[in-house]
Amino acid sequence: MKRGIEGRERPPGRSSDDKQAEIWACLQGVMDPELDESVTDLNFVTRAVVDAKDHVHVEFRLPTYWCAANFSFLMADDMRRAIGALDWVKSVSVVLGEHMYADKINAGLAQGRSFQETFGAEADSDLDSLRQTFLVKAFQRRQVALLSHLIALGQSPAEIVSLTLTELGCLPLDDAGEKLVRRYLERRAVAGPASGDGPGFVDSNGARLKADGLAGYLSNLRRVGINAEFNGALCRGLLAARFDLETPFVPKSRTMPASPGT
Repeated sequence: MKRGIEGRERPPGRSSDDKQAEIWACLQGVMDPELDESVTDLNFVTRAVVDAKDHVHVEFRLPTYWCAANFSFLMADDMRRAIGALDWVKSVSVVLGEHMYADKINAGLAQGRSFQETFGAEADSDLDSLRQTFLVKAFQRRQVALLSHLIALGQSPAEIVSLTLTELGCLPLDDAGEKLVRRYLERRAVAGPASGDGPGFVDSNGARLKADGLAGYLSNLRRVGINAEFNGALCRGLLAARFDLETPFVPKSRTMPASPGT
């Protein structure tokens, strides 16, 4: 068998359509760090192709020319990591276009450099700490959405906070409720160990929620969600106003590599 990234064996027989679908599935799981929404649902990704030699090329854009460099680099790095985890992929290039730091970011990505190495003294934080900060915020947003749903169904605070992770995953819910549970459990480990007998609902420090403080806890968390929802609507509006979303996008970065297969 042929080998891909890090010498992994690549199973034979995948069609180009299968590979393309896998790439987009990976990108679907990459979130805007601030909004906790998929970069594909937000229309950030404009192109994702794989060539005959299993090299993947991704192009993306952001709502404004001045979106924060660390956010931009973080999303590009997450795309590269997600696609690079596929066992058949040999290499991944991710290119940002129409951005004030596009050339710098793209050069750093192409050379495999970190955010700090790319921006030097301009980098005021490392990506790992930034990623963790926004994972915690995503955990909180998903938690408040699920808690609000369970309360609306008539479950008492005492019943909710007593749930284990196993019990939470087995609740008889409608499709909307099951989706909220699934999304919450995707981020539950951010707040501590997520074993089956562990508490279903904890705060960001891993402490089990208390029934008598649940209302105040939810009120505080909803402020996080309101800000994110406003920012999400703003981003969509800015993106739609800035770009014709029906026309294929061509990045203008001078460091953009040639398209695969050319």
